[in-house]
Amino acid sequence: MNKKIIEKLIRIKHQDVLLEGMLKIPHSSQGIVLFAHGSGSSRLSPRNNYVADVLNNAGLATLLIDLLSEKEDETYQKRFDIDLLTDRLLVVIQWLEKQPHTQNLILGIFGSSTGAAAALQAASEKGNEIQAVVSRGGRPDLAMNTLDRVTSPTLFIVGENDFGVIELNQEAFARLTCQKKFEIISNATHLFEEPGCLEEVARLATEWFSRYLNLNDRK
Repeated sequence: MNKKIIEKLIRIKHQDVLLEGMLKIPHSSQGIVLFAHGSGSSRLSPRNNYVADVLNNAGLATLLIDLLSEKEDETYQKRFDIDLLTDRLLVVIQWLEKQPHTQNLILGIFGSSTGAAAALQAASEKGNEIQAVVSRGGRPDLAMNTLDRVTSPTLFIVGENDFGVIELNQEAFARLTCQKKFEIISNATHLFEEPGCLEEVARLATEWFSRYLNLNDRK
């Protein structure tokens, strides 16, 4: 595979906020994964960057972007404002749809923590424009009222020892009517910091997105 990657720091002006992100597009990408990270995280998160690198190596484009400004992220309530996070996510999706390098790429969303709720809420609004969703250690229960409208194939990944969050994910998973899958990573806690756990997250996410964001595989 051609290793050439377009790498670009982007800034999206929305109202009085500037959203910053890192866009990476491998040669011949057919799909792009938009990362919606959650409370207390950022586009510089080593965990999300690791997963993004694995996706890039598999030929998928990625965009890691902060949905809140630094000042907003200091406010605990805003981190859990799913409607606000969803609105920002929709702004970023609209931006991707207008850019020459990304407008023809098939879109998926990788959400973690509260970002997973925003990803699913955005998917419920955008329908077939979002072709796949992955939730890593997410809080999909915070988007419970919109889950039955999600049509995007959705994968939930949770840690075996992420007590409380597993149950919340199971309740949310039951509400989904789309194609779906539930994966539990053995020995993992919420951040998947245990040996081999993040690698397994990346493998599962790459398989899911490769299946649904590559034209050659969508049969």
